[in-house]
Amino acid sequence: MTHYTFPQLLRHDFAGYNIPKFRQDLLAGLTVAAVALPLALAFGVASGANASAGLITAILAGLIIGGLSGAPYQISGPTGAMSAVLIVLAEKHGLAGIWFAGMLAGMLLLVIGVARLGRFIAFVPAPVIAGFTSGIALIIAIGQIDNLLGVQSGPASSAALKLFRYFNAGLVPDWHALTLGTVVILTMILWPKPWSARFPASLLGIILATVINALLEWPVGVIGEIPQTLLLDQRLTFDMIPWAHLQEFVAPALAITALGAVESLLCGAVASNMTGIRLQANQELIAQGIGNAIIPFFGGVPATAAIARSSVGIKSGGQTRMVSIVHALGLLASMFLLGPIMGTIPLAALAGVLMVTAWHMNEWEAIHYIFSHRFKTAMITFLVTMVATVVLDLTEAILLGAFISGAIFLNQSASIDIDVQEVDPEKLRKRGIENAGTCRHVRVAYLTGPLFFAATSNFNEAFARFESTHALILSMRGVPLIDTSGLQAMTALFHKLNKQGITLSVAAAHEDVLRMMERGGLISIIGSENVFWSSDQAIVALENRGCRYCANEKPAIARPQAVAI
Repeated sequence: MTHYTFPQLLRHDFAGYNIPKFRQDLLAGLTVAAVALPLALAFGVASGANASAGLITAILAGLIIGGLSGAPYQISGPTGAMSAVLIVLAEKHGLAGIWFAGMLAGMLLLVIGVARLGRFIAFVPAPVIAGFTSGIALIIAIGQIDNLLGVQSGPASSAALKLFRYFNAGLVPDWHALTLGTVVILTMILWPKPWSARFPASLLGIILATVINALLEWPVGVIGEIPQTLLLDQRLTFDMIPWAHLQEFVAPALAITALGAVESLLCGAVASNMTGIRLQANQELIAQGIGNAIIPFFGGVPATAAIARSSVGIKSGGQTRMVSIVHALGLLASMFLLGPIMGTIPLAALAGVLMVTAWHMNEWEAIHYIFSHRFKTAMITFLVTMVATVVLDLTEAILLGAFISGAIFLNQSASIDIDVQEVDPEKLRKRGIENAGTCRHVRVAYLTGPLFFAATSNFNEAFARFESTHALILSMRGVPLIDTSGLQAMTALFHKLNKQGITLSVAAAHEDVLRMMERGGLISIIGSENVFWSSDQAIVALENRGCRYCANEKPAIARPQAVAI
């Protein structure tokens, strides 16, 4: 993959830029703004902040992160996944906690990007991501039940406890709020998808609900005043930073960092498949870091790249990162021009948007694939991650997901396959090697998989009982790597076989594996004369040396057309 510096990335993105391309960016940006407006308001409320904070976040993320992003199609803002993390944080530490943890996360993202560690963020199994995403979707949906029903159930330590509370609290729904939320939900479900490209269903649903509420004057909660400024009264200031209690915010900051990085890079992967333009992952993380470190000082909440906004920009014909900037300017204009109207939007309408958004958040294709093919490990991983996300604190759920990821990796990597076979003269003759294989006491062990600490037990078990042979050849063409534990296991095998008078040979090892064996002294132990480029060569050489088990054995002859096993 080609890595560009940021100036090179800009030159590449804007090469041949002209008025027609700008016109496409302008129209795409305005289209994205129409989609982003209801989402920004809704996710601001869902984060435990307010609609104004969501709007400020979308504007600044579009300008700062979009301008510095690692690809021309990335459009960032408040997202549902991040909202689920922040609502828990807000209940514990309030808005100041969200701002401080968001700033710390921005600094961590910046460090990860500058250190060029972006590729490691992608090492998360698909079932973990799907389970975490479904769990977050449930958290968002559960968190909006109050607004949808027009009730107040009070805070809870987890989404699961909050859900159970609705069955025990005896709350009576407000049919006014429920009606407005249902109008939005039905509009988003029934509005034809081709029409959504021209006028977003979520925006239409909010307009209908707001008009109905204005005409009938129902007693429901509304957004309230939208400040017409980029600098909110409630924002992070340097004197508010609780450095003395830094340890309380380490885990939430790590959770925001991990989620922001994974969601942004996943968005880039999806958009890359749509456009054919590769995402510069480290530059994207630098952009996310700078943006999230700055946004809290304006009163906004943490942002990530969003698949919904980015895909709309691509499908609308967007050409460059100007789409993100135009979308941000469009939101800024709406704040000044439509602020009073937006203040009258019912909270139940935003809840309806979030309910449908939560449903669409689920990776249904991945879920169907996992369960339809009955991949047991993937099914268990998905369910455990999803349940943990809903039942536990989100920080704990992320740590559990990371543990599961590591466990899956080790389980899959540790499965080294060892197939011990006798030499087959007929197969060798077909490859042009005649008179080889007459000794029935030469064995070839074909190894497939990495020989590292997690695989050594399988390796030792395969050769626990090994006799009736004078030579063992380890065919290592299928071994991509070996670590010190693997070297120690091979050394122990050599000494064990040597006591029995059995020769240990190595064949077809990769260059990196051979280099590691040389560094570990294994080559000097088994002897360079017992290291061969192919199993065929090893068989011929060992049989030419003679076999103390077989009498009157004819020397083997290798022809030039011999090929490696």
